[in-house]
Amino acid sequence: MKASPQLVDAARGGDTQAIAQLLTQCQPDLKRFARRTCSSAEDAEDAVQAALWQLYRKIGALRTAATFAVWLFRIVERECFRLFRGRGAAQAQEGADVEAVAAPALPLDLRLDLSRAIAALPEAYREVLILRDVDELTAPEVAQHLGLGVDAVKSRLHRARAMVRERLMASGYWHKDGGIDGLS
Repeated sequence: MKASPQLVDAARGGDTQAIAQLLTQCQPDLKRFARRTCSSAEDAEDAVQAALWQLYRKIGALRTAATFAVWLFRIVERECFRLFRGRGAAQAQEGADVEAVAAPALPLDLRLDLSRAIAALPEAYREVLILRDVDELTAPEVAQHLGLGVDAVKSRLHRARAMVRERLMASGYWHKDGGIDGLS
């Protein structure tokens, strides 16, 4: 998250201009996180609004600036879960299958091997891959964050994905028919 500790401290102290600046700065990161965490776009928007409202109302209660980002992301995460649970209960009452709402999970061994493959990447490639594919930043945002050109980001991302793919293929996830175990 882009908020500086000084800005968070000023907001904690009741500086309304600092609070307004935090609301503006945090929104894009919270939206990206909510889109990955919530089960629908509407829930993501609701979760972000809940987090921003909590930021506005309770920033003064935050103990340290260091915990600011974790605090906000936890609010979004809890709100996404609360909204999902509420919708799941409503759908169950209507006779809908709640399991059909959830996306199928990747097999545990594939998730572990994917994590290992990403961790094994050289740092320059791992940073770009995580910022682009996990944190869902755009290529220009990644370039700005790392102080690179957009072409360098795209090149590193392409190489990182190729290295991860090669490692997964070597681990035996690739079928002869072209699919990944459990996903085709």
